[in-house]
Amino acid sequence: MLTSLQNPLVKQLRKLQRAKERVNQGVFLLEGTHLLQEAQATQQPLEVVCCTEEWQNRYPDLFAWAIGAAQRLEQVSPEVLKAIATTVEPDGVVATMPRLHTQAIDIQSLGLVLESIQDPGNLGTMIRTAAATATEGILVGGGSVDLENPKVLRASAGQWFRLPMQVIPQHPVPQLPEVLRAYRDRGFQLVATLPTAKHSYWDVDFRQPTLVLMGNEGAGLSAELANLATLPVRIPLAPGVESLNVAIAAALVLYEAQRQRQALA
Repeated sequence: MLTSLQNPLVKQLRKLQRAKERVNQGVFLLEGTHLLQEAQATQQPLEVVCCTEEWQNRYPDLFAWAIGAAQRLEQVSPEVLKAIATTVEPDGVVATMPRLHTQAIDIQSLGLVLESIQDPGNLGTMIRTAAATATEGILVGGGSVDLENPKVLRASAGQWFRLPMQVIPQHPVPQLPEVLRAYRDRGFQLVATLPTAKHSYWDVDFRQPTLVLMGNEGAGLSAELANLATLPVRIPLAPGVESLNVAIAAALVLYEAQRQRQALA
């Protein structure tokens, strides 16, 4: 059993609380039983699993799967587990797995595009909503919070493993505009929510191939992406209300798209 915070493995795993280290090491943290169960359900490869003796006894079947799925499994003290985890009260298990979402995805009908989303709770909620509305995939601009942020995983409620996602690099130059131009050339309509738009999102024919563009919580979409949009729309608001939370706005638009597509089917 690992009991020392000075153990090399413990030091290495604690570094994964930082985005830079997740990139450098090529792995990220899975915290808690629920995310480990989702990893099992989707047959994700694990590198390291650390658990307490109490957790091992409470979840023998999941522990048995982890033995075969992980390259290394360590029993640790509750103090060590708490030091590794980012949650205040971890439930007994933390694992690591390789970073995903570096490969291109190919959206055929409906996708969500996110630019410079900073709040991990918003990003995780939009992942969950996209999955719930049968959205095919998400393109995440490189200026956004990293997909492997522990809060993103928790907010996605397990859908993080099930929805195709791609991070579009920001360096040496932003590549998201180029990707959107390619989709536009394929016949996709690029729907952007802009407060100055004349048409409501209710007026959009979402039965066509569509990418829904959502921007930064404070600044909205950049001018470049807003200009790329083929169909700017607004979400009607009562007088005195300036805007909606970006995750709420995305949910409204995606559910309207789902409603129209289900009516067509």
